Amino acid sequence: MTPRIGIIGGSGLTSLPELGASERVVVESGFGPPSGAVLLGRLSGVDVAFLPRHGVAHSVDPARINARGNIDALKRVGCTQVVSLSAVGSLREDIPPGCFVLVDQFIDRTHGRASTFFDEGVAAHVAFGDPVCGRMRAQAEAACREQAIPHASDGTYVVMNGPQFSTRAESQLHRQWGASVIGMTALPEAKLAREAELCFLCVAMPTDYDCWHDVEGAVTADRVSEVMRKNQRNVLALLGALLPKLAAQPPPCERGCHHALDGAVMTAVAFIEEHDDPRTRHLLARWLRAQREGAGARPSR
Repeated sequence: MTPRIGIIGGSGLTSLPELGASERVVVESGFGPPSGAVLLGRLSGVDVAFLPRHGVAHSVDPARINARGNIDALKRVGCTQVVSLSAVGSLREDIPPGCFVLVDQFIDRTHGRASTFFDEGVAAHVAFGDPVCGRMRAQAEAACREQAIPHASDGTYVVMNGPQFSTRAESQLHRQWGASVIGMTALPEAKLAREAELCFLCVAMPTDYDCWHDVEGAVTADRVSEVMRKNQRNVLALLGALLPKLAAQPPPCERGCHHALDGAVMTAVAFIEEHDDPRTRHLLARWLRAQREGAGARPSR
């Protein structure tokens, strides 16, 4: 299978017209249907798979996104790295709308979302202290600099459930926590990518100041859409510079992303093999092979 880089499009990015020789693929997942068909093609000379998180008509509410189906679909079409693009609100004066944030940490305030692939028959506890791939983030920063894209090299993303925006009290609380941006979609996406042993990068794109800013006023869906349209040019510039860099450093990842299950699975190999689950068979295949070969020690991150 052709190794690909997955691109998850957020609000305002439901298509990639620049994708050459594209093929629309409907992926069957044991975790339910993804947000839509996966578009396979080439961008900047790199094989990619594009999936709009909210569907092509932006019809999927943040709390109803089937993140398991989406990440599983990207894994099944050969993705080894995932670039997640997300519209967010800024919680900092020095991160204005239009400034990209290369997220390095998350605070999870979601509820009721399926956040693991291993909910039956397997107990797995992947490390998540560093929830994004440091290699990908460094390459993204280099790409932003090359393209003169305003950016913050790191930042903490508060993930709220939505679909409503924050209250002013919540917005001020998140600022007191030292968070940089707030959105509704990056989790459980990042957690599932780690379980699927995929390198994961989150590029957060502020469209507003949430509702804490005294001058800018409260966020509205119309304002988000307007700024996202303006951001599209920089998104394409970023991808154009970033994708060749990522393709030049194919897996295995030096940060250990592609061996995230080593040292994480507590269930006995014999039990997993006896109670074979077709939903997770492909997710566990590398780990099971390593256990059989006696090479299951997890590399340092």
